Amino acid sequence: MTIMKYTVGALMMPVFSIFLASASFAQASGQGDIFAQRRQEMVDRQIRQRGVTDKRVLAAMLKVERHLFVPVELSDMAYEDTPLPIRFDQTVSQPYIVAFMTDALGLEPTDRVLEIGTGSGYQAAILAELVKEVYTIEIVKELAESSEERLKKLGYANIHVRLGDGYKGWPEEAPFDAIIATAAPLEIPETLLKQLKTGGRMIIPVGSIFQQLFLVTKTEKGYDKKALLPVKFVPMVTPYDKDRSKDPKSDQGGIFR
Repeated sequence: MTIMKYTVGALMMPVFSIFLASASFAQASGQGDIFAQRRQEMVDRQIRQRGVTDKRVLAAMLKVERHLFVPVELSDMAYEDTPLPIRFDQTVSQPYIVAFMTDALGLEPTDRVLEIGTGSGYQAAILAELVKEVYTIEIVKELAESSEERLKKLGYANIHVRLGDGYKGWPEEAPFDAIIATAAPLEIPETLLKQLKTGGRMIIPVGSIFQQLFLVTKTEKGYDKKALLPVKFVPMVTPYDKDRSKDPKSDQGGIFR
């Protein structure tokens, strides 16, 4: 059995990475009021106070129950200011980063959005509260299947999950109003840029050990690229990209530095 570690302050805690997909994610069951209070505190202290003020984004962060998207043994930490491990060396991002990236895209209710890296489905659920359609790609079969099941049970009919290579995007559904990547390539994939509408936006972490979050806007003349934040995400990989070295700290994916 593989043991993963994540850091909370100076404390290292073991997390068993193998658990039943259907039974190992927390359910509301009597703790609803406590979790609702924690979500409110998360939004007020971690997100609003850091400058994310869009009412629709804040409402989505307040509505979506993050504890349903993390392993049950971590449900009490679901609303802490930290990424959390899920399975297969993947993480669910820090709540602030989820809100910041979503806010930066300037989403409209009619938008169609492509997400690269479904993970447990949390970011997709946030997006689904804000836009018309979400197309999300996950390279790990077990995560793609469990996330699709979870999102369907939660009633998200506007989220479409695909098992596949994120670098290739979803060309048959392109162009997209926005693209969001929750894993870091070494360079921004040209194939994804081509799947943006003119005027469309992409937010994506780029790099290996040192990563930067970029906002890219497609214009009639090309692309405008703006650096936003230093971040740390898990690497974006393909089925054929087996030789890329993995930064041991990358299990802290989706964290603001």
